[in-house]
Amino acid sequence: MDYRKQFQFWLDNEYFDEETKKELLAIRNDEKEIEDRFYKDLEFGTGGLRGVIGAGTNRMNVYTVRKASQGLANYIIKKGGQKKGVAIAYDSRRMSPEFADTAALCLNANGIEAYVFDSLRPTPELSFAVRKLHCIAGIVVTASHNPPEYNGYKVYWEDGAQITAPLDKEIIGEVNDITDYNTVKTMDKDAAIEAGLYHVIGKEIDDAYMAELKKQIIHPEVIAEVAEDIKIVYTPLCGTGNIPVRRVLSELGFKNVYVVPEQENPDPNFTTLDYPNPEDPKAFTYALRLAKEKDADIVLATDPDADRLGVYAKDLKTGEYVPFTGNMSGMLIAEYILREKTKTGTMPANPALVTTIVTTNMADVITKAYNVKMIEVLTGFKFIGEQIKWFERDNSYNYVFGLEESYGCLAGTHSRDKDACVAVMCLCEVAAYCKKEGKTLWDMMVEMYEKYGYFKETQYTITMKGVDGAKQIQDIMNKLRENPPKAFGDLKVLRFRDYKEDKIVDMETGAVTPTGLPNSNVLYFELPDNCWCCARPSGTEPKIKFYMGVKGNSMEDAAAKVEKLTEDLKAVL
Repeated sequence: MDYRKQFQFWLDNEYFDEETKKELLAIRNDEKEIEDRFYKDLEFGTGGLRGVIGAGTNRMNVYTVRKASQGLANYIIKKGGQKKGVAIAYDSRRMSPEFADTAALCLNANGIEAYVFDSLRPTPELSFAVRKLHCIAGIVVTASHNPPEYNGYKVYWEDGAQITAPLDKEIIGEVNDITDYNTVKTMDKDAAIEAGLYHVIGKEIDDAYMAELKKQIIHPEVIAEVAEDIKIVYTPLCGTGNIPVRRVLSELGFKNVYVVPEQENPDPNFTTLDYPNPEDPKAFTYALRLAKEKDADIVLATDPDADRLGVYAKDLKTGEYVPFTGNMSGMLIAEYILREKTKTGTMPANPALVTTIVTTNMADVITKAYNVKMIEVLTGFKFIGEQIKWFERDNSYNYVFGLEESYGCLAGTHSRDKDACVAVMCLCEVAAYCKKEGKTLWDMMVEMYEKYGYFKETQYTITMKGVDGAKQIQDIMNKLRENPPKAFGDLKVLRFRDYKEDKIVDMETGAVTPTGLPNSNVLYFELPDNCWCCARPSGTEPKIKFYMGVKGNSMEDAAAKVEKLTEDLKAVL
């Protein structure tokens, strides 16, 4: 059906409500807008749905959410899991509570119980709830750190992690098999509650989640010693982190936690932010202003669904606040956990740290220093969560930490997704440890560079929109795949990894070995002296991303090396 016919179908069919039809009638003379809203179905990808809110097949609305939920319900029934139920959480975005209820009532109409949080909650708490309630699946309504016009819908399975192969493709198949909106089920909310299908959850899960977070603290006595002195500025960026982050820090005894008032409460329009992403320095404008006023030791920001953490720490020498990348904050927490667990004799047998192929190579050096197994997975925290499942199933390793470069990490196994609430807590413990020793987090970071090497990473992104852009991105990948460069500037390519073809090529001998990881359209170039470059098309945006890393003998040297590698990459392209 072409986009005009789809548009007319939505206007004529009684299935769609009057409000939706009114919205569509308002654009009836805008051909470009009609085409954009109806030229395709909003794609249910490996991470679920994500798109602009509005009426149409290519938008986030109650109808596309209901259709996705019907596909999930069909899959759950096929797997015989309908008795276990589904946990549902949502964030602070527009339509999030409505989409959560839409999903729940569709599942209910299919005889599947839904456990819906009474108000907004972080994504990692949803992951925790799935396992706590022994559910078959979980749904979280969030668009993470996307702009305010977006919302999304992510699916988790019974292990508490986002769906991975082969489940993802099987669920996508069920969603795509629904071609008639009239076959999608729903029911009245009061009737669902009366039938014992719709359950409201809240405090009991919060309390259990908090208890699990606090188990990750190694030195409560250090926190108690400096709790009156250390100053923390925190912003939830108008999202879900405010209540759980403040609660856990308060229960641990931290006395001086200052929350940015302009970004404390949920705001679906993110009025004080260009972009609610802790990776963006502009997101810290208000927090840094408050930090200077309070003379804070550390400045923290969680994204709207509280799974990513951004950090600034004070440099005592200059009095300025230094930004930390996700690699830097992740390594600070990782090294502290490995060091202190080793020192206190609490390191489990066969410990493992899990990281992604585009995360800093410092992880390799640190894990070797503490005799901890390092396991690399593809980009995406769901693959880290999947490793925890396999460790438990095989009794092979004990998970101690996991991180990815994009500001996400996880201490403990209570969640199977990145958890900014536990990251805040762990980082505040590290900051307390530093405070006790008369140092800051930045001092500790510098000490780590001096001990392990000056590792530095960067990204280079090319955006190419539309059908032509998608082809250009594919052409770049094809060129690099078919004729891999022999060098980037004066750095020879030692090994070339092609994760789509599952092969690692030794560029000197020509020997080929498997990558051992799932099929993925990713290319990786191993270079001398801990340098590397990786090419990966984005799964959610019209972009191709190049990740790079170097190791220098000083901060200045590392900065110069990463800048040169970026220029050498551009020359190759």
